[in-house]
Amino acid sequence: MLTPDDPCPCESGRAYGACCEPYLSRRENAPTAEALMRSRYVAYKLKNTDYLAYSWDPETCPDDFFMDDGGRWLGLKIKATEAGGEGDTSGMVEFVARYKVNGQGLRLHERSRFRRFEGRWVYVDGDLVEKKR
Repeated sequence: MLTPDDPCPCESGRAYGACCEPYLSRRENAPTAEALMRSRYVAYKLKNTDYLAYSWDPETCPDDFFMDDGGRWLGLKIKATEAGGEGDTSGMVEFVARYKVNGQGLRLHERSRFRRFEGRWVYVDGDLVEKKR
């Protein structure tokens, strides 16, 4: 279990209590699409399905979205953002998340779309970014 003083797993360089914890506990809503993306990564890492459902657009949230494949999330890197600021209504965050399943290292590279829903940011969907050969 994480304490508020632990480094936030989203790799922002901030303490968990000053970064993603207020969003995962729903005391606050993420102010930007990037902040929501980071908090969703932490929710996956912590297997917090309630927050994942809450932070997903109700129009696109699948009924069964969380598969526990025994994997372990290892790191997050934000590659780019477009809009998604405090005054915006939509935004995009491109990220790479590293994880390991059955001893094999994998990468999820996605361009995720976000929108405002009832005054808060939600994840809409995303496109996988193919590795260039």
